[in-house]
Amino acid sequence: MNASRLEAFTDGVVAIIITIMVLEIRVPHGADLTALKEDVPVLLAYVLSYVNVGIFWNNHHHMLHLTERVNGKVLWANLVLLFWLSLVPFMIRWIDEQGFTALPTAGYGVVLACAAISYVILQQQIIACNGRHSRLAEALGDDFKGKMSMILYVAAIVLAFVRPWLAIALYVAVALLWLVPDTRIESLVKKRELPP
Repeated sequence: MNASRLEAFTDGVVAIIITIMVLEIRVPHGADLTALKEDVPVLLAYVLSYVNVGIFWNNHHHMLHLTERVNGKVLWANLVLLFWLSLVPFMIRWIDEQGFTALPTAGYGVVLACAAISYVILQQQIIACNGRHSRLAEALGDDFKGKMSMILYVAAIVLAFVRPWLAIALYVAVALLWLVPDTRIESLVKKRELPP
């Protein structure tokens, strides 16, 4: 089977996740900046989460444009990725209620790290389905950004119990690392979209 149905389903789930995230934000109880001050942690968590979910969605989109076919293993790997991403709104709510304290901040990192691991597993399943010489396998190479992200996530989870703001800084660093599109995949997607 081709990847179009998988992509459409993932798009729908990601749209729901983003909608739930914004619904988790409370309206300030006042009309001045002081009232907004107490909601700064949840607003920051929302912005970071929106960017992270957007990065996963963007990379997923590009990856599927290099995918000729999918099988049951790919479908299940995709569901596992969506499971972890669906926990992001829960983590925002926890941070909203507890602030950037150790356990919610570490938990946020665990969810992002598990989503990243799930994404790598999804990539591997797509490559297994499409062959070692598929366009995706060719584009990924050594996946430096993926490996660096995992190192930063693990460091952030540990640092959350020492200085939660250092962990948040590392989560932001990972997001910044991925904000620059992966040129290897981008160039192959553009080649594929050109008419013959």
